[in-house]
Amino acid sequence: MALPWLESIPTLGAPAEQAGSPYPKRFAALFMANGVNPVHWWGRETDSGLELGKSLKPLDPVRSKVNVIHGLFNKNATGVGIHPGQTGNILSGVSLQKGAVIRGGVSMDQEVARRFEDKTIQPSLVLGCEQPITGYHETNFSMAYSSHISWRDVTAPVPMEVYPSLAFDSLFDNRGSRRTQSILDRVRSEASGLRQRASFTDRAKLDEYLSSVREIERRIERVRKLKDRADKNAGKANKPLVAMARPDDGLPEDIREHMRLMCDVIALAFQTDKTRVATLLLCRDISGLFYPFLDVRRNHHTSSHYDHSDAYERVSRYYCSQLAYLAKKLDAMPEGDGTVLDHSCLLFINNMWSGSAHDSKKVPLIQVGGLDGAIRTGRALDYLEKGDENRKLCSLYLSIMDGLGVKVPRFGDADTRLAGF
Repeated sequence: MALPWLESIPTLGAPAEQAGSPYPKRFAALFMANGVNPVHWWGRETDSGLELGKSLKPLDPVRSKVNVIHGLFNKNATGVGIHPGQTGNILSGVSLQKGAVIRGGVSMDQEVARRFEDKTIQPSLVLGCEQPITGYHETNFSMAYSSHISWRDVTAPVPMEVYPSLAFDSLFDNRGSRRTQSILDRVRSEASGLRQRASFTDRAKLDEYLSSVREIERRIERVRKLKDRADKNAGKANKPLVAMARPDDGLPEDIREHMRLMCDVIALAFQTDKTRVATLLLCRDISGLFYPFLDVRRNHHTSSHYDHSDAYERVSRYYCSQLAYLAKKLDAMPEGDGTVLDHSCLLFINNMWSGSAHDSKKVPLIQVGGLDGAIRTGRALDYLEKGDENRKLCSLYLSIMDGLGVKVPRFGDADTRLAGF
């Protein structure tokens, strides 16, 4: 069981004089598909700070650490037809191949993960809240492009974990009979010994961390039972889980609980430096998720065709609230002179601006966290009228990678950093 940063236990972290900054930098991308409500998705700078539109209001508590970025686009996702061709290269910026052979490019998160793989136990977390789909779209692009945003090489996406219990187990080496044991029971004696060595401040941090793990563990146990029951039913029916509908496939029936648990797993992984890179596919392209708790009658994809409606505004705001949940959770984790959020970069991205027009000539973007001072926040940045060469998504990725200490001369379709970021 990895620990959060404890200043009074110097052997657990690299000395500041050796590392420049003693705090690890992290990157996470959260993906929502099919556009947003364009009327209420905005930010503007005022004398009192960053003002956020209705759909972005969940970020108000951390707005000083937010950048709202408008007008960037992924050129190779335009003019190729709708849906898969607008999605599979969202984090790579390369041209996608149609037909039976899948071919794209390494995604930005995996480029970073490769550079960090000798520093953490897990190179990256690749999570999702909706099962991938197979087959081909009418545009002759594979539906694999619609279901995955993280790609380890040009022909293969990174396998995506959609079960919260398995994602949680990966953080704590929960295998075999250990899956039925409480993690905290297994480490009780070690935690007690560590507590005696820690400072008063670190004891409080350790107690808060252990309590947080216990609370998540209890919630995980509820969804673990769903997964175990689904495994048995699938075996009896001789069907793969991926072919079964939610909740028969063992995924949480309430998508709110599913998304929160996945955000909790990312937060724990970042806090304990188990990994420094994560992606979370909140919903895939052409998503079939329903939102009865938002009083939205149509599924996600169909609702996006009415993107100016009040109903889809509620959907847009709900997805922004997932980013806000993760950001606030990281901001509540003290780390040295700041918080885990201060040493992280969260990126919320969508594959298109308008679901009704399938318009990917610009995409919704929100960035949260300052990467230990590498990124200035509290801004509204608009690149729409800067010219296509100056509004590339991959230029943003190059700038973020610079802040993470991963310097490459070119990525995707860009060889220059994003001006003003």
